[in-house]
Amino acid sequence: MPADLQEKTDRYERMLADALAVAEPRPPADTPLGEAAADVTEMAESYLDDGRHFREDGDPVNALASYSYGYGWLDAGVRLGLFAVPDDTELFTT
Repeated sequence: MPADLQEKTDRYERMLADALAVAEPRPPADTPLGEAAADVTEMAESYLDDGRHFREDGDPVNALASYSYGYGWLDAGVRLGLFAVPDDTELFTT
């Protein structure tokens, strides 16, 4: 059964926005790892903004791709220990 593009795009936008809301940088901001966490956050936020722009322009395929890339950046940052996330979340592959 093919995926529902609208549902999947909605879901990934929510997942990325929710993930950005709960991910807290672990290292101090004035350290190299703190700067890396800031870079990852900036990338994820930029992809969220890009995805929303694509949706407004009627381009759900590129919106979904943007949300997916942003989520991947943030999830990788969590796996690398750059972010603290709640123990009870299912948003990340911790």
